[in-house]
Amino acid sequence: MKKIVIIGGGPAGLTAAYEFLKKGGYEVTVLEASDTLGGISRTVQHNGNRMDIGGHRFFSKDERIMNWWSELMPVQGKPSFDDKVLGHKKPFEKNGSDPEREDNVMLLRNRTSRIYYKNAFFDYPVTMNMNTITNMGLFTTLRAGTSYLYSCAHKLPENNLENFYINRFGRVLYSMFFEGYTEKLWGRHPREISADWGAQRVKGLSMIAIIKDMISKILGTKTNDSAETSLIEQFWYPKYGPGQLWELVGKYITEMGGRILFGREVTEIKTESGRITSVRCGEEEFPADEFISSMPIKDLVNGMSAPDDIKRIANGLPYRDFVTVGLLVKELKLKNKTDKRTLGNIVPDCWIYVQDKGVKLGRIQIFNNWSPYMVADPVGTVWIGLEYFCDEGDDFWNMSEKECVAFAVKELRKMGIIGKNAVLDYHREKVKKAYPAYFDTYSEFDKVRKYLDSFANLWCVGRNGQHRYNNMDHSMMTAIEAVRAIENGNASKSAVWNVNTEKEYHEQRADNRTNN
Repeated sequence: MKKIVIIGGGPAGLTAAYEFLKKGGYEVTVLEASDTLGGISRTVQHNGNRMDIGGHRFFSKDERIMNWWSELMPVQGKPSFDDKVLGHKKPFEKNGSDPEREDNVMLLRNRTSRIYYKNAFFDYPVTMNMNTITNMGLFTTLRAGTSYLYSCAHKLPENNLENFYINRFGRVLYSMFFEGYTEKLWGRHPREISADWGAQRVKGLSMIAIIKDMISKILGTKTNDSAETSLIEQFWYPKYGPGQLWELVGKYITEMGGRILFGREVTEIKTESGRITSVRCGEEEFPADEFISSMPIKDLVNGMSAPDDIKRIANGLPYRDFVTVGLLVKELKLKNKTDKRTLGNIVPDCWIYVQDKGVKLGRIQIFNNWSPYMVADPVGTVWIGLEYFCDEGDDFWNMSEKECVAFAVKELRKMGIIGKNAVLDYHREKVKKAYPAYFDTYSEFDKVRKYLDSFANLWCVGRNGQHRYNNMDHSMMTAIEAVRAIENGNASKSAVWNVNTEKEYHEQRADNRTNN
């Protein structure tokens, strides 16, 4: 049997392990540095409430990924937030059924995400409707429209993220809804960030795409398949959060004979004659025929005997770190004017993007709306996650939990979102290297990729494994392409690296799914 070592137990690593074992003929070992599966797609439990680290909508343009998810966790329930199953512990259990299996389901959810800017809600992405015009005022709306038309006729060179956004939305909307938030997210002004990030995350999104989306909604022709990913109307979500799915995958991996070893941080990668021979975790050594790595590129290169220039580039690759503060509150002071069907009549948002420059807070997750089963009392309390972007070791990162919570509560009260003495419980999570960034030595990344690709049996997958801001489905696809290449004896790594590099990639893959 061919031996496979997989570094990392996140979505990419676990997908690869599951695919190998399902095919048979492979001896698979997963090395996970932490004590939990799922990476940033894990779910954290605290006093009966569950926190999703970062928020993960289960939707993909690639039908293979949708099928992969639904085969593991069937889709149940209605998309509305007031369907009859809410509040029941086991709503899908039937006589004679397996309760555990009935809990392993996806819920169909409505997507609502909005921007909170100057004490008003705007659609996300921004759309030119009456709500936007009312919030902005007629004069600002006219300026925004004129600015957009000007940007259509006078395109800027897309040599940075600022110009990328201005070309698609105009300077006025860019300055209102993109400039400050992007700087909050990355700690850098958009003009310092590569346009690659926009091409990766925003892709076909523009004012024209948004207008087309509005028209298709009016005509009743809009579907998730025809919509830009940022504009989808519905998505799937595991009943108890994304970590539930990855824990289930881990269970199946071990049942199929795979090994998952926790607390194994890879510190050394041994090479010989253009191949990886083994990796070391402390005193333990793991030889294999093929190695799949989802560990950060920086750590991977530092564990190898790489040339100095390659190490310089790898060590200069930037990351943005992440802190989530979970707050259990009695209520939100935000008024629900959009969807009165929501459980407890709270605002219907999954995410609220905070554009105000006067606070550090980046996004607010309302876990009740992702799944009511994330909350011990989804009717009487609201469980929210406050997302802060920072750098490991900076002042915010180094705050004690109590200091951090006090800071977050002060910002929410300043914004008028909660009242005095509203907090019932809290929990903080810190996540290193959550977001690979596109500045500093990133412009030289191709040299690092070429060096890593020179090792015939090394396959780099996933968000950190490729230093690419992939969604979960993209990370999974990199793993699937790596498994396919190994199975077919294909030495080329191009299919693995090409995932999510072109907008058309997913549409083409979906159109050709009968061939896969």
